[in-house]
Amino acid sequence: MTYPGPPPVEALKPIRLRVWEGEYVAIVGPSGSGKSTLLNLLGLLDRPTTGTYHLDGNDTSSMKERQVTRLRADKIGFIFQSFHLMPHRTASDNVAMSLVYRGIPRRQRHAIAEEKLDLVGLSHRVNALPTTLSGGERQRVAIARALATEPSMLLCDEPTGNLDSSTAASVMETIDRLHDEGLTILMITHDKDVADRAQRAVTIRDGELLEGQVALR
Repeated sequence: MTYPGPPPVEALKPIRLRVWEGEYVAIVGPSGSGKSTLLNLLGLLDRPTTGTYHLDGNDTSSMKERQVTRLRADKIGFIFQSFHLMPHRTASDNVAMSLVYRGIPRRQRHAIAEEKLDLVGLSHRVNALPTTLSGGERQRVAIARALATEPSMLLCDEPTGNLDSSTAASVMETIDRLHDEGLTILMITHDKDVADRAQRAVTIRDGELLEGQVALR
């Protein structure tokens, strides 16, 4: 993956990675190594400048932008370090918003939102504003939002980075349980304890994949 210059910057060198359905993979490496670039490619937020990326048997390099957008919405859920919640909307509203462009009626959207909030242990906070939630609760709202579209893969970018250790452990227990239920998870982390929870870890340094063998199933 090369970003245009001048001068051009090669953020990620040609690599090959295969992630199996239901696998849990940690992506580790120093800041600026290419981890976020890889996650953006896997999440179909960016397109590779060379090579191909296959997601659930779909060659995304040959798709039109509209098709890529639809595939991303259908297959991928995102969890970020900074939550990205709308502060003046309830927890239920924040989760339901991820379903707006699917043409689902409002009442049904909120029923799905409440179901996902219950899944992450927040059934008692559906009407709470993010400003009244703890950091761990906000991250669990973000997880519920990511799950609302029933994705087959969850991409996590430092999901515990803004949390204290006990809150981080609670969030990771939720993510571990989702994996146990069959969800494919890829997680960027600087935290060795978090990485150790994954089935395997791949290391990126200076844009190179040093461990592991990028085609995604």
